[in-house]
Amino acid sequence: MTAPAPQVATDIAAGARRISVAPMMGCTDRHDRYLLRLITRRALLYTEMLSEQALIRGDHARLLAFDPAERPLALQIGGSDPEAMADGSEIAQAWGFDEININVGCPSKRVRAGRFGACLMAEPERVAACVAAMRARVGVPVTVKTRLGIDDRDSVAELFRFVEIVADAGCDTFIVHARKAWLDGLSPRENRTVPPLRYDWVYALKRQHPSLTVVVNGGVRTRADVHRHLGEGVDAVMIGREAYANPYSLAGVDQEFFGVKDASRTRRDILTAYMDYCERQLSAGCRLNLLTRHVIGLFQGQPNSRAWRRYLSEHAHRTGAGIEVIRAAAEHVCAPL
Repeated sequence: MTAPAPQVATDIAAGARRISVAPMMGCTDRHDRYLLRLITRRALLYTEMLSEQALIRGDHARLLAFDPAERPLALQIGGSDPEAMADGSEIAQAWGFDEININVGCPSKRVRAGRFGACLMAEPERVAACVAAMRARVGVPVTVKTRLGIDDRDSVAELFRFVEIVADAGCDTFIVHARKAWLDGLSPRENRTVPPLRYDWVYALKRQHPSLTVVVNGGVRTRADVHRHLGEGVDAVMIGREAYANPYSLAGVDQEFFGVKDASRTRRDILTAYMDYCERQLSAGCRLNLLTRHVIGLFQGQPNSRAWRRYLSEHAHRTGAGIEVIRAAAEHVCAPL
């Protein structure tokens, strides 16, 4: 399948990226992004990471197609070969993505074996070469998502040096997960919580380089957290696991951080709209459980939310399961749909 007609890139300058949702493997697929877009129209969304080779050689229709409603949308690429990263970026731009983000934060052994992810913090010159090659080939922003450091290479000076080398190659936006990565001894899941968060390092990076766009990520759960970080001078905040586990936590961010006056939709409104989407996807051959897994947390904190989750978990995976499963589950938590 050929790429769709090129689209005009969405403005995602610093102010427009004030709130974003992190790229999360196994989470931020196209169905999840559609759901999130029903909750927030303004937050910048990211895809799951794609390796440079998957992007170049894979099934583009399966890997890159997205609903226009998902924009503004950034594609995250994992890789370290400048030419391959540039090739992948060109493909992504042709498919209409508004930003290309380089993964320099994933600590998994599988990713490290492919020479990308957090291990690249030890090779800032290689990351810089990728940025330069990509920027020479595409007109959309090329950004970097990184950690504070890796293993015992975790000083403020080393973080600053990494950023300065990559910035000199033309990257002006850095998303910083405010904890270092342990490449040996901790699993990727443990790396999300065990090394302590050091937000002060990210704040210091912004003070040191005021001309760069600095986005803080890690441990952000509430809008109060967002206000606290913005109050420290960073340009924007990226929300991760909370946005997936409790997607309705994003309700209100458009009004609070982007000045949009429209009232937030209720959970029931969102579910009704998402069910319309599910019916279209089911007609196209998608399995129900691939759609419902993203709404498991939609009613988090509400009465009978456990019954909602249980019903979906027990019934959505069954052969032939259809939209009636969502309707039945919804009876536990809201008026019949």
